[in-house]
Amino acid sequence: MRKDSIDKLSMKSITALKTITKGISSLQRELSQLGPMRPGCLSRQYRDPQRKKGAYYQLSYTYKMRSKTEYILEELVPEIRRELAEYKRYKELNQEWIQLSIERSRLQIKQAKQTAGRTSGNS
Repeated sequence: MRKDSIDKLSMKSITALKTITKGISSLQRELSQLGPMRPGCLSRQYRDPQRKKGAYYQLSYTYKMRSKTEYILEELVPEIRRELAEYKRYKELNQEWIQLSIERSRLQIKQAKQTAGRTSGNS
């Protein structure tokens, strides 16, 4: 590979690394702004499902590999929904961060190989 081709690849890698690093910083800021959260699924249940009588809310989730179920008072349902939404957003942001981190790592490995190829070729 010619030196100018390698330099162009290096510049693209550097630009991509900067973009990825900015993306990660943005995700970190967004994560720091999240409010109270909790995992789970909120559902409305009935003591008599056929007649839809005796409604109550149930929160089911897994924590530390153990399934849990909690009964939720109706007046707390809006707050629990907000916490569930925050947790969902947390999971989405976390996945984006992991994806960007993998991309950054791959680019750094690629750059290291290019640099090693240049230094061994110049000897």
